[in-house]
Order: sequence, then structure tokens, then C-alpha cells
Amino acid sequence: MRLAGDFPRATEAQWHAAVEAVLKGRDFTRALIGRTRDGIPIEPLLPRRADAEPIHGARGAGRWRIAARLDDPDPERGNRQILDDLLGGADMVTLTFAGAPAARGFGLPDHAPITLERALHDVHCDLIALRLESTPFGGRASAEAIAGLARRRRLPGGTVTVDFGLQPLADWAAAGRMPLTFAQAMANIRSIIGELETEGFTGPFLRCDGRPFHEAGAGEAQELAALITQGLAYLRALEAQGIAPETARHWLSFTLAVDADQFLGIAKIRALRLLWARVEAVLGLETRPIAIHAETAWRMLSRDDRHTNLLRNTIATLAAGLGGADSVAVLPFTAACGLPDGFARRLARNTGLIAMDESQLHRFADPAAGAGAIEALTDRLCEAAWTLLRQIEAQHAQGETGLPAALANGFLATLVRETRQAREVDLATRREPITGISEFPDLGEAAASVLAPLPHAGREGGWATSQESFPSRRLAEPFEQLRDRAGRLAAAGRKPAIFLANLGRIADFNSRATFARSAFEAGGIAALGNDGFAIAAGTDLAALAAAFREAGTPLACLCGTDSGYAAEAEEAARALKAAGAACLWLASKPGESEMAWRAAGIDRFLFASCDILALLGDALDRWEETR
Repeated sequence: MRLAGDFPRATEAQWHAAVEAVLKGRDFTRALIGRTRDGIPIEPLLPRRADAEPIHGARGAGRWRIAARLDDPDPERGNRQILDDLLGGADMVTLTFAGAPAARGFGLPDHAPITLERALHDVHCDLIALRLESTPFGGRASAEAIAGLARRRRLPGGTVTVDFGLQPLADWAAAGRMPLTFAQAMANIRSIIGELETEGFTGPFLRCDGRPFHEAGAGEAQELAALITQGLAYLRALEAQGIAPETARHWLSFTLAVDADQFLGIAKIRALRLLWARVEAVLGLETRPIAIHAETAWRMLSRDDRHTNLLRNTIATLAAGLGGADSVAVLPFTAACGLPDGFARRLARNTGLIAMDESQLHRFADPAAGAGAIEALTDRLCEAAWTLLRQIEAQHAQGETGLPAALANGFLATLVRETRQAREVDLATRREPITGISEFPDLGEAAASVLAPLPHAGREGGWATSQESFPSRRLAEPFEQLRDRAGRLAAAGRKPAIFLANLGRIADFNSRATFARSAFEAGGIAALGNDGFAIAAGTDLAALAAAFREAGTPLACLCGTDSGYAAEAEEAARALKAAGAACLWLASKPGESEMAWRAAGIDRFLFASCDILALLGDALDRWEETR
């Protein structure tokens, strides 16, 4: 059958004409062309690139490594967890020490030999890969601990694959300070690398890490520019110490965060390889593959409605694998709640295993090659990141150049802060909704099953809250803080609630009542519904007031249709105010009727583009004032 061949091929002009007919005069650019946080356009229709080649140096048609975290403060319990992970298919262990940014308030308690022996009991370190996550500027202690472990087990360094994760620039961003000059820090690191090479270790030793910037709100191009300029700064500093770039580049690895935008995630990893290949070309070096480790993004995880994190993690894992990451770490879906248990760890581990062993996604070399949308995103990310890279490289401050200078003078922090603030506006107005948090929250959700609750400092970022340059923030935190406030009131016997004053039949009010319920419950305020009141009929006004008084709350929200509001809103508002409503909302934009509605007693308006965080904070304020 050649069904498609029986129809004429549609042209782009015909497609545009059909779209314009549907848009009915609305601007095509605003309606159908989205933009990333870096301002990169995402077009709805792009042709396939038949001549596109797979990106050089990509992982190819091979498996990516499955990374599992060893971050339990109890080494024996952590050992049981990591053995389960390894037996279940993981082949990389991330040793996370207390105080590391990635530890989130947990982590192995120290570097003592007995601690590592307990944590890695029965773990054959020469058969897997290891990654180290250290406290900022504490990489030497972690490196020496692993070297000591290898000596005690009589494992030559060359038989143990370790990403030592020395990352002074990412540590600077995370901690907000640099205890030494960058040159002094790199001199210390050169000494550490020399000692490790003497014992046979081959690295990588230095890590270019995009996570501190991503967690602070950076866009994709900003994170890429931060990654590439880290690598440039390390090569430059090592060359000053007599290490040629040809040698030093093999000491580098790259770590980035991947969130739930699948196409952007794929394009970001592809762009990283292309950008570094361009750096190598500028340096006159032959292009070599780089080691890329992807981690599902901390900032996208939610504490509430945590099972939605499983979907986010799945999308991010697919993006990382299809983008060509060499190893992928999936944060357990309860990570924002506390120390994950075995069930959460198993689901995290299996996310990558299912993608490879059931979906066979690893059997393709750069599968996105030729796809018009992803190729365009890759190219535009490269252009935007390279432009920003040049701006960062042009910085001079405190005797430093490049990224050290951009960290010292706040240049990069300012750019990231502006991007974060723009996103915060979209989160507050729900232009960027968070499923289960700002949309469709579940107030009846059971508590998470974790081995230990997340420490307060860890939950707020902990390691980054002492400085304002690159704070670690999850997108859901402002809503979670409102939910916490409502929870404290409920624990004190003052559970916040709002009465939905539904006008008319269910078909009339259901849409806006559902909208209002989702909005108020996003802040932990229970929405009390009903079957509606036919005020225009003149029979349900007293019933509305009685139902409101019986609900036992001083807050109410009118929900109905525009025509229903015109006929009933003023009368209903007066009745609710007379019945004791301390604060009354109406689920709609005020429009031309605002003055009349306010005169009737309506205090606030709830609509799609309003600042829901401000509205919920105000609602909780009014609740506390009147209870």
C-alpha cells in the first residue's frame, strides 16, 4: 500500500494558511512559536535534515552507565542499599560525602578508612565506575580516601575507574566564596593529580559541573556556557603550570542537569559536545570524545505529589540517554522529601534499565541526528552559549579573567538571577504550571516513605543559602512553603478552608469551581464544594448563606458563568458578607463590573494570569486574622 503517495504533498505555505484560519487573526509568532529561558525560538514546523551526521564523539550505539548514590549517613545501611543497586543493574557508584552540595543534608559522615570499608564492603571497585561528590573545596580528602582504599585492597590505580570530581569553580558558585585565589587552588589540584597519577589513576580528575548554575535558575545556554568556560579556565590554569592542553583535556569530565523538557535535554547534551569540539578546534587539537554525566534535575523535583516526579525523571532519563550521555543518575522520586528508601532507589535505577533493556534506546548512535526540531535547537543553543561564553571570557576582575572573573564580579550571577526571576513570575502566575503543585494538588496525599526526613537546611539548598549568588532552589518550593504554613495552622486546630459559593447548575459553575479548587488547594487551603445555588430564581439566597455559615470558614469564593455573575454576583456577595464572610473572591477577571462588584462586597478576583502565590499568601493572612 502507498496510501501517502495517493495524496499531494502539502507545502509550508498551505500549512501556514490552514493555521492562520484556525488562529482567526491571532499573531502566529505569539501563538505557536515558544521561547526557551535564553530567548531561543522553538518553531512548530521544521524540515528534516537528510544530510545531518551523528555528532562526533557521542556515546554511540552502546549502553550508558546507571549511577546509584551511596549517601546514607549510616555506612552499613548504605552498603546494603548499594549492593542491592549493583545486583539490580547499576554499574556506577556515586560516593557522596556529608557537606557536598549533592548530599542534601545527608552523605557519608567522614573519609575515615573504616567508614569506606563499611560502606563499600563486598563492592568490587575494579568492576564498576566510581564518582566522588565532595564538600566544596574538600576534594583532596575524598581523593586520598579512595586512593587509600585501593592500596588496602591491593588494587592498582589503573584498574579503578574514578571520576574524582575536583571542581573549584563549581564549588565557588555553590559556596559563594573561594578561600584561595584560583591560581592557588589549581596549584593544589595539580599536586593532588600528580599524587594520584603516581599511584596509576587516570582520572578524569577535574569536573566541569553545571548543576550549581542550573539549580540557581540558569537557562540551558547559560548552563552550557558555564560548563565550557570552566573547562577553558582549567586548561588555561594547567597550561600556566606546564601541562599542555593536549594532556590536560583528558583530565576533564562534564556533568549537567537534565529536566523534563525532552527536546531541550537532548539538544543540550548534543550542544555540549559540539561546543567543546569547537574549543578543541580553536586550540588546534584533534577532536576527542568527552565524558558526559547527566543527572535528573534537582530543581524540577517536588516534595508534594511526589509520584509525579516519576514522570519527570522518565522524560529526563530518555533525554539524557538519547542525547548521548555516557552515564545517567536518576534522583529517587522521594529525594525532595528525605533520604530515599529501597523502593524509591529501585524505581530510580529501573528507569534507565527499562529504557535500555526493554525499549532498546541505547542501540542508536545519536538518534536525534536529522530531526529538524532538535537539530535547530542544538544549533541555536550552541550559538547562544558561544555568545555568552565570549562575554564571560572577556571578564576581568580581582586579577582573574574568564569564569573566575565572572564569578568574582557577579556578572554570571546577575544573568542567572534575571533568568530565575523571569521564571518565578511565570510560576507565580501559572504560565509555567507544576503538575500536582500549582495545578491539581492533592491535599489528602499520604506522607512519604523515607529513611529520614530532609533536614531543613538541606531542603532549602543548605549549602547555598549562606550566599545569594547561586542559591539552590526547587521550582515547587514557594508553593510548598504555603502548604507548610497551612499545615502548621491545621496542626494547631485551625485548618484553612474556603467555601465555594457555586452559582447555578453544575454545568454552569463546574469549570470555574474546579479552577478555584485547584488554585486554593495549591496553598493548602481546602475548598468546600456544593451542588450550586440558583440565586436568580429567588429561592436559594437564604440557602447559600446558611451553607456558608455551616461551612465554618470566613473565606468564600463565587464560582459561575459570566452571565450568571451579571445576574447574581452582587446579590450573592451581599448575602455572604451579611453571613460573616471576612474575605470574598470571585473566580473571574473583574472587567467593567469591578466597581459594582467591589461595592457589593467582593474583595479579590481569581483568574488565570493572577499572581497565585500572592493571592494564597493573602488568603492565609486573612484566615489567621479572623480565626
